[in-house]
Amino acid sequence: MALPDDAALRGAAQTLAESLRRQGFWLVTAESCTGGWVAKVCTDLAGSSAWFSHGLVSYSNAAKSSLLGVQLATLRDYGAVSAETAGEMAAGARGGESARVSLAVTGIAGPAGGTAARPVGLVWFGWGLPDGSIKTCSRVFTGDRDAVRRQSVLLALDGLRSHLESA
Repeated sequence: MALPDDAALRGAAQTLAESLRRQGFWLVTAESCTGGWVAKVCTDLAGSSAWFSHGLVSYSNAAKSSLLGVQLATLRDYGAVSAETAGEMAAGARGGESARVSLAVTGIAGPAGGTAARPVGLVWFGWGLPDGSIKTCSRVFTGDRDAVRRQSVLLALDGLRSHLESA
């Protein structure tokens, strides 16, 4: 599979933007391993102020807890790279606003930091949907740090669009 280039990321953001505008939702991003890349791709689009609310980069566990409300027990019991943390990040970013949707990304982009249980390339995603539900999934991506992050940005955007269109 080819690594997503800037045009592919821009296209995914544009498609999501069209869905958000059509449905009247605002996007909030909660990012860790992507370091704000999802928010950058979104706000690179002219007119993004009509559908992009804000983005948070919560790299440390302390930031995940204080900015997004991720429970310290979740971080202790499941770790920062887990379904539970991604879900709580998405819920915290959405904040219970009915017109707001969210996406969260937390993972191990590498080149170091992986373990047998959580290898380099493992990324968890969370999506906060208009009905208040939270969806999560994970992928293990291959490649260097840039490759893992590019693939993560694409899946985060496409995943939210898919969830919104199937709701």
